Amino acid sequence: MVAAVSDRAEVTCKDADAVLAAFADVVGDIVSKGDEKVTVPGFLTFERTHRAARTARNPQTGEPIEIPAGYGVKVSAGSKLKEAAKDK
Repeated sequence: MVAAVSDRAEVTCKDADAVLAAFADVVGDIVSKGDEKVTVPGFLTFERTHRAARTARNPQTGEPIEIPAGYGVKVSAGSKLKEAAKDK
């Protein structure tokens, strides 16, 4: 990914890596707060979601186990990404 961005943007791999790392940090910070979505128009949307507590089964023993409530991340493809996937 770093090499591809470096080639396409005509920057050094070090600069491309720094930009991608900064992007990941910003998305992580915003999503961890849970107040808002992060959208790259037409490409991706990142959103924190709440998962309710639930009962599951241990696959080895079949015994029920309690899974506490928590948070996850929902990533949705945008229209341009969906269209790119159809073309190839």
